[in-house]
Amino acid sequence: MNCILQCLLVGRRLLGLLACLCLVPSLWAEGGALSSAFKDHCTKCHGEKGKVKGKVNLLELKDDSALLANPDLIHDLIEVLDQQDMPPEEEPTLEPALRSRMISELKDLLQRALSGGSYAHTPVRRMNRFQYNNAVQDLFELTPVVFTLPERMLREYGYFKPETGRMPNQVKAGSRPLGKSQLIEKRLAGVAPFPQDLRAEHGYDNRGDHLSLSPLLMESFLQLSRSIVESDDFNPKTCGIWNRFFREPEAVSGKEIRDRLRPFLTRAFRRPVDVDTLDRYVGHAMARLEDGTGFIDVMKEVASAALASPKFLYLYDEAGQETSVPVDDFDLASRLSFFLWGSIPDETLLKIAAKGRLTEPAVLSNQVDRMLNDPRLKRFCDSFPSQWLELERIIASVPDPQMNPEFYFAKYRVSMHMMLEPLLVFETILVENRPILELVDSKFSYRSELLKEWYRSGGQSRRIPPTAIPFERVEIKDRREGGVITTAAVMTMTSNPIRTQPITRGAWMASVIFNDPPKPPPADVPPLPEKGKVDENLTLRERLDQHRSRPDCAGCHAQIDPLGFALENYGPTGIWRDQYSNGREVDVSGRLFRKHSFSNVIEFKDAILAEKDRFAAAFSSHLLSFALGRELDAADRPAVERIVAETADDDFPIKDVIRQVVLSEPFLYKTAPKRQVAHAE
Repeated sequence: MNCILQCLLVGRRLLGLLACLCLVPSLWAEGGALSSAFKDHCTKCHGEKGKVKGKVNLLELKDDSALLANPDLIHDLIEVLDQQDMPPEEEPTLEPALRSRMISELKDLLQRALSGGSYAHTPVRRMNRFQYNNAVQDLFELTPVVFTLPERMLREYGYFKPETGRMPNQVKAGSRPLGKSQLIEKRLAGVAPFPQDLRAEHGYDNRGDHLSLSPLLMESFLQLSRSIVESDDFNPKTCGIWNRFFREPEAVSGKEIRDRLRPFLTRAFRRPVDVDTLDRYVGHAMARLEDGTGFIDVMKEVASAALASPKFLYLYDEAGQETSVPVDDFDLASRLSFFLWGSIPDETLLKIAAKGRLTEPAVLSNQVDRMLNDPRLKRFCDSFPSQWLELERIIASVPDPQMNPEFYFAKYRVSMHMMLEPLLVFETILVENRPILELVDSKFSYRSELLKEWYRSGGQSRRIPPTAIPFERVEIKDRREGGVITTAAVMTMTSNPIRTQPITRGAWMASVIFNDPPKPPPADVPPLPEKGKVDENLTLRERLDQHRSRPDCAGCHAQIDPLGFALENYGPTGIWRDQYSNGREVDVSGRLFRKHSFSNVIEFKDAILAEKDRFAAAFSSHLLSFALGRELDAADRPAVERIVAETADDDFPIKDVIRQVVLSEPFLYKTAPKRQVAHAE
């Protein structure tokens, strides 16, 4: 394939590189590395003699102002050069010294482009359903949950004790989405949850651009708040603040109500309540008391009003300015608590914030340690890892019953057990502060008896009821297992009912493990023909070679297919195989990032670990995006690089990575235009 066609195939990143190479005339004049690369590799396809491939005419670009105004483009350039995605394999390679000089010059340009700039603004957003449940539970110190959350995929039965720094060798766990018995828990009667908030594509369910609040939904939140305080299960036995907030005093007065409301509203609104707001709540309470309404009912009314207030429902930074400025202590307390606990700050955080000390690095670091050792950290485990791994896919996985009869037992599926394995591995790495590299290749896992038998016997299972299931910590001696990548859960959810899907698996690897999601395929690409319509003697690789002959498909496939075929020894339900059903050998060989050749999955894992900084940067980016509730851009990239550098010496212990996320500039700074306040008050 010639250079012109290959340039078209590589997509946005390559086009970005081509554009940028001609936007630096000052470097050309000085004989910079970018000028020689531009002349030797780009203009013959993008400008010379009227050729405009990919709708990019490099010779029309006159100066470097457009480049400096587009730091995301510069960052993409650095990545494609650093990761050796450029130039195309069919073209002459760049000499290492020239590539290094180009990267250095582009990094200088990126620094210039970002100087004096700001971080992206996280839009005003409401709490998602998960956060709302936690916040209400914490505000009232409720013993039951507000409503059941099926999105909590892993239900624990007393094993999660992060303060010990050790996960037990045997735990009891359950899976909410796939077993009705797992939905049985103490909750407020008569309280119905609002619809589940969906995960953003290549993101999370706390993204500001996905969490709007319509007038209709606002009315629903008011009704929801009333149903909470009026529930029969909302009483002195279940509500921890009942005596100090709801119980009628010996003498009712405006001062008494004010003294009760001030700490309650401060906790609900996550910063000291202003005088005007407090006066409105006290005035309403006094008016209702004068009308003859009972004290407890009045306090329930004002509590309900607080739950429906935008000050409670909305997550937003206090107004700042168009450029980034440090967050104040109360904004930081909220960022920290919603990141690690999925809820409002506790009294400890608010008291430290009130003293103006939370923004002190040492104090902040100590609070991160405290929060990572608190049982409420389970909420982070209930939210981040399942979304990062995209495990919601397994709920819809339905392997063909005739081909996989043992996948189904009674009306429940083996996938209920499969799903818990990577989540328990993640929790163990977090609780024990193990290196994040063990997410790729670990020497342990957690498995139920059914799951052990599934792996051991090649897809056989016993009929085990979907109650609290014992999972045992097992030693992994075969590196074909271990970590989260090669678990049966991931293999099953990236297959269709009758066969594996290397492209889907490759896209999952690119998105989840390397945080580099491929572009969606063209809409008119036909599906791969299935049985009865293909030569049954072909391997899946050979069938896909024929299928992806379209020029506009080959570029992306060259990037994602090696990632997917590396896992082809794992069948549609995660069972190891050396041959296809037609007797042909499974071929998993490939090259990772055009640098690391592999012939089996162990060598593939070694290749990933050889690129450990790249994996660490991808994982850190996922964490930072989750923590900020927004998509990252080029301005965040230097912070990601610092997170990796600060944690590299010990192979990136996960708590250290989380701590560095909190201490990063994007987490500690905000861009909060004044105009947003009108939406939040």
